[in-house]
Amino acid sequence: MARFPRTEPEIAALAEAMITGLTDNAVLYPAPPVAVLDLTAAKTAYITALNAAIAAAAAAEAATTAKDDALDDLVDAMKTDIRYAENTVDYDDDKLKLIGWAGKAAPTALQPPGQTRLLEAPRQGDGWVFIDWKAPIDGGAPSAYKVMRRERPAGAWEDVATAVITEATLVEQPKGKELEYRIIAVNKAGDGEPSNTEMVVL
Repeated sequence: MARFPRTEPEIAALAEAMITGLTDNAVLYPAPPVAVLDLTAAKTAYITALNAAIAAAAAAEAATTAKDDALDDLVDAMKTDIRYAENTVDYDDDKLKLIGWAGKAAPTALQPPGQTRLLEAPRQGDGWVFIDWKAPIDGGAPSAYKVMRRERPAGAWEDVATAVITEATLVEQPKGKELEYRIIAVNKAGDGEPSNTEMVVL
């Protein structure tokens, strides 16, 4: 059994074929529930609506382009006057506020990152472990992450890798020992708080 078409062009083509077939074979199909004239009217109504939709889409695209062009012109004009105003009042904040603008913002010092979050070790094998974590949600943006390790329960923490993304695969790790890992986000302003710790035995 044939499947009813899904796309509009296929539906329109089938409608045309049905109209032609029913008209040419009236003896075989003498009384279709929807008369040929009504089927033709339905197809004509669809074509009319389709053409209107195409015209409306073209008009909307043209209107959007005109709007974007007008916005670009407005932005250029505003920026020109803003540069004029800044130079005229030597970036005086109070005077620039009179036109809804402001002077140069004072530079803010870079802050150390916050605490790295949700350290996990979802995969591990013979002498290797894959770890991942989440970036801090506060503080300055991290430039890198220090991966640290110690032997449980009270070994000294040591740096074992540096990562610039929030995951790392560590190889040649000590075997048969309880190891603990943590992550510290760093940037030029300093180090963040250590993450939670994650224990593995390789």
